[in-house]
Amino acid sequence: MRLSGTIRLALGLGCSLPALVGGAMAQTAAEPSGESEIIVTGSRIPRAAQEGPAPVTTITADTIRANGYTSVPDILRAVTQNGGETQSQQSFSGASFTPGAQQVDLRGLGPNHTLVLVNGRRIADFPLPFNGRSNFTDVSNIPLGLIEQVEVLSGSASAIYGSDAIAGVINFKLKDKVDGTTIDYRHGRTEHGGGASHRITATTGWSNDRFHIVAGAEYLLQKPLWAYQRKIQDSTADNPDTAVPLARRTFLRYNPDADEYVDPGAATCGALSYLNGGSTYYASRPRYGAYDDALEDYGPGYFCGSNTSIGYGTVISRREGLNSFASAGYELSDAAQLFVDAQFGISKVALMSDVLNWGYQNASGSSDTTFYNSFDGQLDDWYRQFTPEESGGFSNVMTRNRQQTFSITPGIKGSFADKWSYELSYNHSEYKAKVKFPQIIAAKANALFLGEQQGVDEGSGYPIFNADPARLYTPLTKAEYDSIAVYSVYNPKSWTDNLSATLTSTELFSLPAGPVGFAAVGEIGKQGYDLNPDPLALTDYYYGLKDSAGKGKRSHWALGGELRVPVTSFLQLSGAARFDHFRFAGNGIGKFTYNAGAELRPTSTLLLRAAYGTSFRAPDLHYVFTGPGNTHPSATDYYSCRVEEPDEDLGDCSYAGEGIVAQRNGNRALKPETAKSLNAGIVWSPSRHFDVSVDYFRVSLSNQVQDLDIDTLLRDEADCRIGTTMGGAAVDINSPTCQDALARVHRFASGVNEGYLDSVSINPINIAHEKTSGIDIAVHGSVPTSFGEFSLSVAHTHVFDHKFRQYPGDASINKLAATSGYYIPRDKSTASITWAVEGLKWTLEGRRLGKLPNYDEDAYIKASYLFNTTVQYDFTDHLRGSLSVTNLLDRKPVKDPSYSAYPYYDISWFDSVGRSMFMQLTYKLGGSAL
Repeated sequence: MRLSGTIRLALGLGCSLPALVGGAMAQTAAEPSGESEIIVTGSRIPRAAQEGPAPVTTITADTIRANGYTSVPDILRAVTQNGGETQSQQSFSGASFTPGAQQVDLRGLGPNHTLVLVNGRRIADFPLPFNGRSNFTDVSNIPLGLIEQVEVLSGSASAIYGSDAIAGVINFKLKDKVDGTTIDYRHGRTEHGGGASHRITATTGWSNDRFHIVAGAEYLLQKPLWAYQRKIQDSTADNPDTAVPLARRTFLRYNPDADEYVDPGAATCGALSYLNGGSTYYASRPRYGAYDDALEDYGPGYFCGSNTSIGYGTVISRREGLNSFASAGYELSDAAQLFVDAQFGISKVALMSDVLNWGYQNASGSSDTTFYNSFDGQLDDWYRQFTPEESGGFSNVMTRNRQQTFSITPGIKGSFADKWSYELSYNHSEYKAKVKFPQIIAAKANALFLGEQQGVDEGSGYPIFNADPARLYTPLTKAEYDSIAVYSVYNPKSWTDNLSATLTSTELFSLPAGPVGFAAVGEIGKQGYDLNPDPLALTDYYYGLKDSAGKGKRSHWALGGELRVPVTSFLQLSGAARFDHFRFAGNGIGKFTYNAGAELRPTSTLLLRAAYGTSFRAPDLHYVFTGPGNTHPSATDYYSCRVEEPDEDLGDCSYAGEGIVAQRNGNRALKPETAKSLNAGIVWSPSRHFDVSVDYFRVSLSNQVQDLDIDTLLRDEADCRIGTTMGGAAVDINSPTCQDALARVHRFASGVNEGYLDSVSINPINIAHEKTSGIDIAVHGSVPTSFGEFSLSVAHTHVFDHKFRQYPGDASINKLAATSGYYIPRDKSTASITWAVEGLKWTLEGRRLGKLPNYDEDAYIKASYLFNTTVQYDFTDHLRGSLSVTNLLDRKPVKDPSYSAYPYYDISWFDSVGRSMFMQLTYKLGGSAL
């Protein structure tokens, strides 16, 4: 393959990027008009070659349009190396912690182990932590219409780019060459309603002999798609694990002494039937009522509930935003140029995961909602949800996030002594947000429903209220709801500053086989973040929430160098070394990393390559600086389920989805994570119309920093107490995992809840080890015919193993096993075929996601397939239209008969959007043809 034009180094220096054939989505450029210089991603040394020692996947703007990609997360879902679980737009944890943000997770090692760059430079992290734990880069705000190409380098790259590049590097290159003004409009609709979108993109530029400027802007309006608009998740009747629908408990009274629901009566629920859109009714659940001697079992427990209120969440968030960029340069002389790159974006995101709810919460924030009710002289427990009729509609309950991003990079670059180039630049990037979380004020809600506390019951130790149960079943007026509901406002921000100097030479000196390339880099900078939470959220002021603050910064400097040595005409070696030093919280951490690569070309059409590297990640700022705090997540008490209800499915267990207290703190003694990576492969390109590559990868990660997982701790605690896993395997209660789990899981020591789950203590730690290996396969081909050209692109990733060991001495967990508690695929594939003739281009893309564990974690669900197609036509040289259909066959998520948790499918991998259509028109004023 030959490429036209001069392509200059970007991942290292922030200029334009390479167009390579390193992955299945690389595209062939136009025929060259002269000599071309091709720069390989993953190196700071310019070189004329199409492949380097490590594979690179390139996705161009043409590919993005031809394959019908609708967003940056959509692009990354098609990348087969992106094999980890990330948050979709309907993620409940995403709505709670990082509303509107989305991530990328190369090799399934976690979003914080993939380095994300824009124009070759680091950008500020999303200012709120992923799952309340670690910092990460948000890819949802990168403007799709302004992308020139995306490059994915998988494997260790710390010796080139420093911290974070453990699983790989993804760089988004924005358009920087404009010879006219281009206006692009795209409109999208879903076949089944909801989720319509509009996008307008404009790019322009101007230049003279010494000065040039390129600018672009993108406006996006994405309307929401609600869960109730999709039949597969608009009701509890969609639960595949229940023979009859189990209503949500909208109004529930529970008797802790008798361990049963208190029957409100059909008339009481009938008076509430207009709530939840007229869906509230007198409902029951089996075995939650009084004991029936005749049946020798517990009878049904009655409450006022709704089947359809479960659909009050967004599948696609509402988003409106404007993103812009500008790049300018002024030539001081033939050997020096001043430049500045700038990006600015602002967007408003609104989403909803569920309605708000309330139960009694004491001043300490305990998860025990029991109180003594002197009205009828017994222990009592009330719970209710707030319906849309009470809150005034969904608009008053949506989480809202106003995001603002800004980056600027001024600098100078040039050349001297014919063979040397330099660049000196300063980069500043910041991410600010104003996030509004809807909350219920605990004390005000307590007073509204229960009245004033009358003391403490001597026998039980519970607070005394004289609460008429009729109050529980009385709908609130809008004024009453407003008196207890409020938005908790966070103003988080993050920033990074970096001064970088780079010196490169294409010919440090010459050997018989050719010139030796050289690069040196020096960096110094700072990075910081501040969650700036609502101060009241750090107390027990709100129902179900006690958050933690987080604020900190660190300084950093680094020195590195790189060599590329042509040993013979068919063998080239490369190597890089770098030392990074971080200082934070009074600690200093320095880390040396290196990599080495070899390229062996026995013939001009065959390349054997290998690369080995070390990498590291400095302790995450939020892992280090987060303050003590509580959250109130839902969790399953596996021990109680297995002991008291062994015949119930976990999703139907009485102790599933319980509210608990999670106690969390940071850890300033964390060590850096370290990793070793190996890539080895073969590339065969017998002609310019065909090439195939097969690459083996292995990443071994040690001292990985990870928040302890609540669900895993509760599973471990149950296994340890019982002595066996759910699958029947023996468990040693004296193992390190058991001892740790038993110490972190706290159960009530007295009262009616004695022995039941109270809280779990979690914090970030350096875990022992995680390792993954597999192969990447890529095939490209094109066949010119008299009736057009046919092009084929195929990418496939197969993971041999992915193992995780939390503590030394523990048995390794196979993350690919159905029983592991992890949901990552072993296989992932993307393929497309394109037919182009004159001004017409038609592309059909297919994706395959390998089997995943089912919800019960005792088997796998089958592989899934998704097809998209795009027809594109050039009406003139300056007017282009296209029509894209995503999810062409209108496929629904793969059915899992055991998936009893809403929305009854895995939202990390599937959605219910269904078939969607996108019309796009592009018009160019002046300049060359499109």
